[in-house]
Amino acid sequence: MSGQTSYDLVLHKDANPTTNGVAICGFSTVGMVGVIAASHIISQLKLKQLGTVLNSEFPAMALVHHEVPKHPVRVYQGEGVGVFTAEVRFGPERDILFANTVLEWFTKGGFDQLIIVDGVARENMDDREDSLYGVSSSKSGRDRLKKAGIEPVRQGIVAGIAGYLIAEGDRLGLDVTAILSDCNPMYPDARAAALAIESISDLTGIDIPLSSLLEDARRIEDSVREVFENSQTMLPAPDDEIDPSFG
Repeated sequence: MSGQTSYDLVLHKDANPTTNGVAICGFSTVGMVGVIAASHIISQLKLKQLGTVLNSEFPAMALVHHEVPKHPVRVYQGEGVGVFTAEVRFGPERDILFANTVLEWFTKGGFDQLIIVDGVARENMDDREDSLYGVSSSKSGRDRLKKAGIEPVRQGIVAGIAGYLIAEGDRLGLDVTAILSDCNPMYPDARAAALAIESISDLTGIDIPLSSLLEDARRIEDSVREVFENSQTMLPAPDDEIDPSFG
């Protein structure tokens, strides 16, 4: 990958890369919040796949959804909305390459704003209170966060792809916002993803139904609770300290 700055975005035949409007991206990071949110938005808004992100060093695999095989990193588009998602977890050494690929997609798509959804590991695992944080590269983005009642990140570090993208947004004068949802890092936290999606609706005015995702959240939580109750000796004990850093 010497000299490489981003990955290749391969569009489907006859696909139009220009979408305009709002760009959303979510990756398989803490609590799977980003990828759960992205998948739900794609489903609820019935977005069409625009293309695939490819690289020879990606693992050779196909993810099968409703009998249809797909590459794990994909982009979607609809009227005024685009979504970039990666459904497998990659090492942190790839974060900048992925972030630059998102920026190229964002620029070529003619989008007005980019929203990244990510999870933040909850410091107290016994605390079920949901929290949401936001940080934006632009004044207009910060104003939208304030109007939506989303707590801003005033001091601290936002790590990973989300951190790189908001920093590049500031450097390049782009409207980039990170939505960071407090989550349980021990399992896919669909409830945290639902909270992030609700905030996206508040920020953009896009109606994204949540009922099916909340049902999934209850199912996941019930399943995990049952595992904890019946198989505690089979599970590793949680760390005494969890890194509170964002990202």
